[in-house]
Amino acid sequence: MTPFAKTFLVATAVAGMAAPAFAEDISFWGWRVEDVPQYEEFIETFEAENPDINVNLRMIEAVNYGTILSTALAGEAGPDAMMVRAYGSFESVASGGYLMPLSEENVPALKDFPADALKAETLRADNTIYAIPFASQTMMVLYNKDVFSELGLEPPKTWDDMKAAAEALQEAGLYAFANGTADAWQNEVITFGLGSSTMGKAFYEDVMSGDADFTDPRFVDALTRIKDMSQYFPDGFIGLDYASSQQLFATGMAGMFVGGSYEIAAMKGMNPDINIGAIPAPVVNEGNEGLVAVFYDGGYAGNAATEHKDAVLKFLNFLASKEFGQAFANELSNISPIPGVTFDNPDLEAVAELNKTSMPYMMLVNFRFDQPSGSTLVQENVQKMMAGEATPEEVGATVTEGLSKYYEPFQNN
Repeated sequence: MTPFAKTFLVATAVAGMAAPAFAEDISFWGWRVEDVPQYEEFIETFEAENPDINVNLRMIEAVNYGTILSTALAGEAGPDAMMVRAYGSFESVASGGYLMPLSEENVPALKDFPADALKAETLRADNTIYAIPFASQTMMVLYNKDVFSELGLEPPKTWDDMKAAAEALQEAGLYAFANGTADAWQNEVITFGLGSSTMGKAFYEDVMSGDADFTDPRFVDALTRIKDMSQYFPDGFIGLDYASSQQLFATGMAGMFVGGSYEIAAMKGMNPDINIGAIPAPVVNEGNEGLVAVFYDGGYAGNAATEHKDAVLKFLNFLASKEFGQAFANELSNISPIPGVTFDNPDLEAVAELNKTSMPYMMLVNFRFDQPSGSTLVQENVQKMMAGEATPEEVGATVTEGLSKYYEPFQNN
């Protein structure tokens, strides 16, 4: 039993004795099948504090979740409360009118959430929040602390530092980077996990204001440096899949891995002894601002058609509370966006510190609402670049052309 569960053992027992004969049942769906034990504990805590409500949990495999949820909601058979995605995937559900509108009036804690977190669960058409954000993810560079220490290497700050570290790792008989690009989505991770500092916040702001597009020298320079750094990826990396890349890093065969904060727990699940450090994308010149790329990856929503509105709102308020956010961070090793949450886990604390100098994970946050999505454009074209089938300049032009089909600022460039 975890400390979180022990804390509420007595409360749960007392609540159980005092529970009414006919408690109200609400259903709660999600896709985190690997987190069922933790969510069962969270629900036990809520039920201990609300003995008149029973929450029935159903977790569905992530690959099928969206289809099953959408079908159920359309058929008026959806859950009372549910996990929903963020950004474009969120809008596909929220735009159908299936979700309960949320505000500071019915969920007071929302007033303290970061604006970027709320944006991830806000429908652009009516500027209404429909879900409580539950986690942020950070794209960055992970490194094996023990390997670096054994070789006398410092975590790289500049591109030159990173190239020198990569050379040293290879001379020691290790892979410098574990990354492969066979899975298209990994190309987007590599682009912003390695390239954010070179692009810079000003580039992001210029793209969003329409003063720049992806032919901009800052984006092209980032891609050029990434392509150059790929010489330190494993031989045959263009055919190396994601799972194999993870294994190379987790087993200590590679010194660095470009990935998200979600990788830390995954890698430690593969190798509990691995000692992982996290750094921002390399900068061009010493003293430049090192950046990570951040996005929010889901939220908790209520069914607009629920017959148990008050019970669902009580549950959503619990999921927006600092009490829950702290348990979420402690038990699931994720960065909760709920204000006031602290991180006893040093890995999470390190990521939270990196998040203080960040830019949005651009394509997911801003360009996954229409087709072709920015993510697809980057993933497919950077994959071609890494295989030697496109230049950085061509990638920038193709991404810009694709987005110009619906992004008005690019139509005037």
